[in-house]
Amino acid sequence: MASPSATPARFFNLDERDYAAAEQRCRALLARMTLAEKVGQMSQFTSDRDTTGPSIREGYQDDIREGRVGSIFNAFDADFTRQLQTLAVNESRLGIPLLFGYDVVHGFRTIFPIPLAMASSWHPEGVEAAARVAATEAAAAGIHWAFAPMVDVSRDARWGRVMEGAGEDPLLSSRMASAQVRGYQGHDPRALDSVAACVKHYAGYGAAEAGRDYNSVDLSERVMRSVHLPPHQAAVNAGVASVMTSFNTVDGVPASCNALLLRQILRDEWQFRGLVVTDYTAIMELLEHGVAADARDAARLAVNAGVDMDMQDGYFLDHLAELVEADDVSAARIDEATLRVLILKDVLGLFEDPYRYCDEAREATALLAPEHRRKAREMAQQSMVLLENNDLLPLSPAPQRLAVIGELADSRADLLGPWHGNGHAQDAHTLLEALRGRLSSAEIYYHAGVPVDIDDTASRQREIAEAVTTAQQADVAVVVVGEKEPMSGEAASRTDLGLPGQQLALALAILASGTPTVVVTLSGRPLVLSELTAALTGQSAALLHGWWPGSEGAEALVDLLLGDVSPCARLPMSFPRSVGQLPLYYGQLPTGRPVFRENPDPRYSSKYIDSPNTPLYPFGYGLSYTHVDYATPQLDKPTLTGPDDQLTLNIELTNTGERDGVEVVQLYLRDPVASISRPVRELIDFKRIEIAAGARERISFIIRAEQLGFIGSDLRWRCEAGRFELHIGAHVEDTQTLTFDYQP
Repeated sequence: MASPSATPARFFNLDERDYAAAEQRCRALLARMTLAEKVGQMSQFTSDRDTTGPSIREGYQDDIREGRVGSIFNAFDADFTRQLQTLAVNESRLGIPLLFGYDVVHGFRTIFPIPLAMASSWHPEGVEAAARVAATEAAAAGIHWAFAPMVDVSRDARWGRVMEGAGEDPLLSSRMASAQVRGYQGHDPRALDSVAACVKHYAGYGAAEAGRDYNSVDLSERVMRSVHLPPHQAAVNAGVASVMTSFNTVDGVPASCNALLLRQILRDEWQFRGLVVTDYTAIMELLEHGVAADARDAARLAVNAGVDMDMQDGYFLDHLAELVEADDVSAARIDEATLRVLILKDVLGLFEDPYRYCDEAREATALLAPEHRRKAREMAQQSMVLLENNDLLPLSPAPQRLAVIGELADSRADLLGPWHGNGHAQDAHTLLEALRGRLSSAEIYYHAGVPVDIDDTASRQREIAEAVTTAQQADVAVVVVGEKEPMSGEAASRTDLGLPGQQLALALAILASGTPTVVVTLSGRPLVLSELTAALTGQSAALLHGWWPGSEGAEALVDLLLGDVSPCARLPMSFPRSVGQLPLYYGQLPTGRPVFRENPDPRYSSKYIDSPNTPLYPFGYGLSYTHVDYATPQLDKPTLTGPDDQLTLNIELTNTGERDGVEVVQLYLRDPVASISRPVRELIDFKRIEIAAGARERISFIIRAEQLGFIGSDLRWRCEAGRFELHIGAHVEDTQTLTFDYQP
């Protein structure tokens, strides 16, 4: 991880002169505003176009007319946003335009794979391109502000919102965060395809206790700074325009009134100049957290801690004016927050032309553009992880008789995943439809199998027997199992991560039928697949994890099954053997009684008595249709001297297979002896390399002193002298080791 000492954060991509000019213009407007109008700019309410939480306020159109709202979210379409903008510009006293926000998480109308799936690509440039498409479509539909990226580091797959982030690793999450900010915001904030990004959820939300959504978080400040804050800082350094606070407490203090997070770290240390907005009704929830006595108290705590905009509960609107009059909140604090809202609107060009994003002609050509669909298909291809392959995939030549089994194989909606923006199920094909379209001369038999239902405990012997009969008619069976869309995402925590309902029994029966079988799993999180994986042994079978792949997911699945492209994705989260292992992640601290240590009585070591410690599928794991050999890595010198020195690690890769492929080369660090216990592995770099069949590629990694550093128990950043290990390979459990010394 990079040192936390950051250069001053840029706002959007503005240079200092342009930012100063925007600030000067907005200060002139601020001087004309009443206190009530300033508080209005600090208030945000939802429209009735979409629902992303409990609706608690009506009459938002009147709020717009009377200058009591600065931003509307869940409003989109060029015509609808123009109507609302007209109310603000023509009927409020100062005519200050509205800022329209929306959860554009993995696409607007063209839906890309869920973010966890896109992180499986280990392809920041591809993820940036996906965010660029999402921004282009959202901006064409009247949206100025995307509530993305979500960068919470997640190490407990019980938490449903793992699907929104990049998994368990701070470095991979940081690179994905930066890529998405660049993609959403583009290179020019005045461009008509640029939207303001909002990094969320700040901070620690991914560490919710027991993986239960909205639960409390108990982190040491050192762990918070080392693991959970780096992706947020990466987004800030990439110029993100805004930050959204999280629902959870951090060390007993809710994030939406946490001065350590909002003042000391975000403003003083990172020098962030953008807008801070709460999550949905987060200020109201300060009462339930037990830190505020009433609504007035909650508003006071939040605004004084550093919140600039209140999402949905209206507490700022109801109480800030009286708080200022009572000297419980300073007028300067109100001006500070209002100015940030105005600057964002100025930078987006809304004062010059409030309707510049409300262009129905542009909207008509941008949404679902062929190029956008092509990019969504490519990202879906690069996001699906091949977990097992016993000489079955690719299906080449294509089978003439194919059985397709499973309710999810004939579902469009369950390909899109949660937070799919304005995506429509009818814009996608089902896997069954895509297979029939591609294999027009083949006989394709379909059976729905068993219901995908968490609560389904009924015997499904008849349906399973019918599905087996269907499979036995075919040369190959494709069984699609997993989660339906509501089973992951916000408010969708689970304690059982196995296949819901009787789907495991269905898959096991098809595997036992004697028909070569491809099992495709769809989900928003890592699943417990131990029994399924065991059943693949000795069978002509394969296991492909497709996540929720988006609008073009069915076509991408067919591309992989038939071998038009080779799988190249790698896991961004460990897959557990059982839910009892959670939280599970590769970068754990060493224990004083490791399993591998020689011990007179190995029982007294840190292990389970009913399961290995290791995951079923480790971080960074994924198979391909080709094979890449790693030569012995070499360092150019044995010692790194001083903070400005660097080492070069060289390694040669050879594609020994018959197909072109993509290899994700992963570089991990271990610091065996330090002033505090350090992780057994820590990802410090990776490279995604395309290698033609039979080709050799020589790649290099540069190792610098800052990559060796860490935050000590005194919360100070340090790089300590000593001997270090580098581990390079295809995934965290398949590496070669080198050592070097650091002598500052």
